Amino acid sequence: MSVGFTKSKECDVTGTVFNGLQEYVDAAMEVDEYRVIEGADWDGEIGALIEVVAETIDRPPMLIFDRIKGYPAGYRLVALHSASAKRMALALGLPTDKSRDELNQLGRQKLRSVKPIPPVQVATGPVMENAITGDDVDIFKFPVPRYHAMDGGRYVGTGDSLVNRDPESGYVNVGTYRMQAHDRNLLGLWMSPGQQGRLICQRYWDRGEACPVVATFGADPLYFMGAHSRQPWGSSELDYIGGLRGSPIEVIPGPLTGLPIPAHAEIAIEGEVPPPAIEARDEGPFGEWPGYYSGGSLGTGEPQPVIRIKAIYHRTNPMILSQAPLWPGARVMGLDFGDGRGGIRDLQAAGISDVVAVGHHMGYIRAISIRQRYPGHAAQAAHAAVASTRNGRWIVIVDEDIDPTDFKEVMWAMTTRCEPATDIEIVRGTWSTPLDPLVSSDPQRRESGDHTNSLAIFYACRPFHRKDAFPKVSRAPRELRQQVMEKYRPMFAFPS
Repeated sequence: MSVGFTKSKECDVTGTVFNGLQEYVDAAMEVDEYRVIEGADWDGEIGALIEVVAETIDRPPMLIFDRIKGYPAGYRLVALHSASAKRMALALGLPTDKSRDELNQLGRQKLRSVKPIPPVQVATGPVMENAITGDDVDIFKFPVPRYHAMDGGRYVGTGDSLVNRDPESGYVNVGTYRMQAHDRNLLGLWMSPGQQGRLICQRYWDRGEACPVVATFGADPLYFMGAHSRQPWGSSELDYIGGLRGSPIEVIPGPLTGLPIPAHAEIAIEGEVPPPAIEARDEGPFGEWPGYYSGGSLGTGEPQPVIRIKAIYHRTNPMILSQAPLWPGARVMGLDFGDGRGGIRDLQAAGISDVVAVGHHMGYIRAISIRQRYPGHAAQAAHAAVASTRNGRWIVIVDEDIDPTDFKEVMWAMTTRCEPATDIEIVRGTWSTPLDPLVSSDPQRRESGDHTNSLAIFYACRPFHRKDAFPKVSRAPRELRQQVMEKYRPMFAFPS
């Protein structure tokens, strides 16, 4: 095994738009740390190394695996592409020489200002350099990893996207769902109940038809960001991705399905998802984002939908984008814009004013800072967050002087501004997922389909009626802290 690496250097990449993952990776190698690992084993070793790096290194380098055991040079896998603030800034076209706090602010501003731009259709693109059809279809042509020791198989679909079209309205949805490689031409598909991609599939299944799909396993970071965002029903993620880029994404009509294939994807497939009553497979277990195997040692506990692969398209030297879930103590995101589910846009859409920022922690915690303007403002924000949060366990409301993306500050607010006897509220029966270990470990809930949980709201903000009388904070003002960090950065290893 050999390992290569480089030291980062600065260059002006502000405003750059990347056509594909390879363009982005090349640029990231110019401005930030990376490692090239040759000879790693796809069976457990790659997953373990990704986890160790993300867990133990404060600003994890991007990992590029090449010459993976049993595979030729050029068939690569890229991991931790978004684990540093600098690489996330690069993907979004933001300056890479700003502090994390500044980049979080710039990122929030960009996401709030996104205006949808529809995709543009082109005749062909790099993804069509190689086409595999018929009996030659074999997903194991690529170095598909088994990420965790007890995974039920190899998973090609982690940093992926699945495209399908509503048969009634024509709405095109793009989502990220995990995909297990069962056979050379058959993928397992896990879609939690309520996900838009599954709802579209169900409409085909109710007709007794298979749902046509396109899936990709390597795309530029903004495409992946858009694919795992949650847009309103009827608003295509493809348009949102174009808005993120500031220019339309180029798509190719799939020769078999007519569905849009990103022209600059690394690997794409066309296929169909038959009704589960006709064909389904046991799926998992798989090490999921809560840090547990889905369904314990039994996997999901029931057969799941499959994708029959009809065709594979790929670049000559393809990259798989790995975004395999890690336990919540590992760093996989360098920035936290707080604009995912239960984020700023959802709160604003619910009529909540003066939302300063939102932070996400350990998978299950949403921290929301507000500028309290009236009695009940905190409770209003909390319940709006409950309504727009999935897979949550804690909602923490903090004041505007608390950075909700900084877990230490959130915990400080919880321990000094939250009175346990009066400031913790429980909301029952909220939307969750079978991946929740408290759900999957309960046979009665699993068998009945009760995929709900409870949420705890922590009011970790100064009581509105006596906030002016609350003791003053003794910390140096945030602006002063930032100034001294910049002044004395040559002497100290301050985080960037």
